[in-house]
Amino acid sequence: MATLIRSKLSNKLSNAATTVSNKSQAKVSGMFARMGFQAATNEEALGFVACDDLDYDHRQGMQMDILTTDEMGGEGSGEGGGGVDGDSHYQRDGTGPPRSASKDGDPASDLTEVRPKITAWEAGWNVTNAIQGMFVLGLPYAILHGGYLGLFLIIFAAVVCCYTGKILIACLYEEDEDGQLVRVRDSYVDIANACCAPRFPSLGGHIVNVAQIIELVMTCILYVVVSGNLMYNSFPNMPISQKSWAIIATAALLPCAFLKNLKSVSKFSLLCTMAHFVINVLVIAYCLSRARDWAWDKVKFYIDVKKFPISIGIIVFSYTSQIFLPSLEGNMSKPSEFHCMMNWTHIAACILKGLFALVAYLTWADTTKEVITDNLPSTIRAVVNLFLVSKALLSYPLPFFAAVEVLEKSFFQDGGRAIFPDCYAGDGRLKSWGLSLRCLLVVFTLLMAIYVPHFALLMGLTGSLTGAGLCFLLPSLFHLRLLWRKLLWHQVFFDVAIFVIGGICSISGFIHSMEGLIEAFKYNIHE
Repeated sequence: MATLIRSKLSNKLSNAATTVSNKSQAKVSGMFARMGFQAATNEEALGFVACDDLDYDHRQGMQMDILTTDEMGGEGSGEGGGGVDGDSHYQRDGTGPPRSASKDGDPASDLTEVRPKITAWEAGWNVTNAIQGMFVLGLPYAILHGGYLGLFLIIFAAVVCCYTGKILIACLYEEDEDGQLVRVRDSYVDIANACCAPRFPSLGGHIVNVAQIIELVMTCILYVVVSGNLMYNSFPNMPISQKSWAIIATAALLPCAFLKNLKSVSKFSLLCTMAHFVINVLVIAYCLSRARDWAWDKVKFYIDVKKFPISIGIIVFSYTSQIFLPSLEGNMSKPSEFHCMMNWTHIAACILKGLFALVAYLTWADTTKEVITDNLPSTIRAVVNLFLVSKALLSYPLPFFAAVEVLEKSFFQDGGRAIFPDCYAGDGRLKSWGLSLRCLLVVFTLLMAIYVPHFALLMGLTGSLTGAGLCFLLPSLFHLRLLWRKLLWHQVFFDVAIFVIGGICSISGFIHSMEGLIEAFKYNIHE
């Protein structure tokens, strides 16, 4: 009996040793195959997959053991999870443990905590808010200087921005050992840093941060400019200048310096969007009521060579949404629906923008102003402009807070590598000098709005400088840099063409916008 038991144990141990040996050989063979030394057979590949599964199960078991030990022994979760956090593979594909413990110190709650995800419709609503905002009001002015070519550019910019948004998201992913796409980057800055590595691992991130700060601050300035412009044209008989209205608007915006989060502001976002939609409907309804007087003969194929590049910047700036697309896609419950969402949002934006710009220009033709609502009759203009000013003031905190966050993370909170000391105290409160810097940023937007009160020129300058860079140049360049070996010839052609065309439009638009601003400042030209 004892001999029989010893025989069975021996056979089991021998089989187990053989299995482990085969799996080890398969894993080693698979590793060498990936390095190009030898092609793995099907059996070796299956064995390697099995080893990966066992390895993953083993890691998960170790993690649960660590968590159980922490709960029983009362040790801090930050110390117990140090070894697990180092596993970059399982961290990056989303199957690893959380990077930090919960606020109450219970590690197990991290495993059950699920961050809320958004649907494709909610993501599309966010993109629509970004590309269908107040800056649509400047598109009829672009048609004034571009004619039918301006309409074509509205369509062209929609197609290109939709494409670059998709390739930017593609740069967030890489293939793992099994050929599955894994999200290895989280933001625009991560993509830029990956492109500049290993020689300049942080250069790309700095470039993107500078472009983001410029665009966000310029957006804040434009909100102040348009607020002063709308109020001045709504009440022309009042002894208050446009600059004075801008100061009054900025006084209402000073509380933005005290913002810690956007929860209070986000409550008004839906109301603002709906109000803007109603305003667009009112403007189009008024234009349709004058359809008999439309000046079709004024829409021509010729362009104003000097001012048309400014129109390009205006159109590009109205489509900018690439800054927040990586975080938006990362928060979608079904990231596979991102492409479909980008398609229908940009198609809808293209149709609505084209119709709005054409109908408005046909109504006022050569008298079209930089902000189209200034063309409305005084009886309607005051009401519409008051709604628009409310929307502008409620929209200001969003880019302001985003700009503050980028500045604070870059210069004050860069993990001990910041240029300046942290602007937050140990208890999380904002220090007095940090609050002063925020107030200075609000005042800076006011000073820019006072001394450069030209909505279309500023919008064209911003679109040419940062809009074209973030929407055209950088996504195509990053796509070529990170995915060069996997791209088809037509993808390479599209990326190169977009980069070249975007570069030409950016340079020409920047030069002509600067010339327009210098001329307006030199001769004291008002809108």
